[in-house]
Amino acid sequence: MEYRRFGKTGLDVSIIGFGGIVVMSATQEDANRAVAMAIDRGVNYFDVAPGYGDAEERLGPALDGLRDGVVLACKTAERTSEAAEESLHRSLKRLRTDHFDIFQFHGVPDCATLDVIFGADGAMKTFIKAREEGLIRNIGITTHTPEVALDAMNRFDFDSILFPINFSYWYNKGVGLQVLEEAARKGMGRAAMKSMALQPWPEHEEHKWNKCWYMPNDDPELAALALRFTLSQDINVAMPPGHVELFEMALDVAEKFKPIEQDEIERLKQAAVGLEPIF
Repeated sequence: MEYRRFGKTGLDVSIIGFGGIVVMSATQEDANRAVAMAIDRGVNYFDVAPGYGDAEERLGPALDGLRDGVVLACKTAERTSEAAEESLHRSLKRLRTDHFDIFQFHGVPDCATLDVIFGADGAMKTFIKAREEGLIRNIGITTHTPEVALDAMNRFDFDSILFPINFSYWYNKGVGLQVLEEAARKGMGRAAMKSMALQPWPEHEEHKWNKCWYMPNDDPELAALALRFTLSQDINVAMPPGHVELFEMALDVAEKFKPIEQDEIERLKQAAVGLEPIF
């Protein structure tokens, strides 16, 4: 497994991360097995959130005795100071840890929400206080929208960002490069999500992958190209979909990763024609 420096955090992270949704709704035994498999294959970046069902409750015990060897990222969807503080302490307890390496604002949808976060009673107060107390080491943000990402980076010296870097979003809407360039300029850790997303679920089609609100790219050849496209950008870690089968597919690609070549990029551009980006 290749490792990359996660921006100014100083952390070295595996190029594939373990998303908490992998263990959501799993038995503890299966969660333990999935986490052990990931670590055995070189994964050291784990990302979870309270919004992922019971994932925190499953991941905490699965990381017992392993916490010191991993980079643990968590999130909160709370936007006010008091609610964010309660969320942070609840997550720390569930994950059985005394700190998070990265704590992130989860899924910020618009700039109006940033106004709340940075307001007089906003959650940023809790984040800064928690960093001063050692409960979190780095402050991050996750969003799907370039306008929000750029506005947030202009307001605060974030340590990391989690943003969709997906071939269809990139080629059909021109989204991704501007966010990565600004984040790199600021020295931020850059995590990519939705690299293996294909499109929204077509109407009336059975949701084969029930943990994905979008249709994931499960064709091995196209999924490998899509993931290699993402890993070839200026990112540090990519987060695969939350099904263990798709996670293992991503691990297989990462373990023999080589940067995508121009003829393969042309194939992806053709594959993107007619696809509806999920954002």
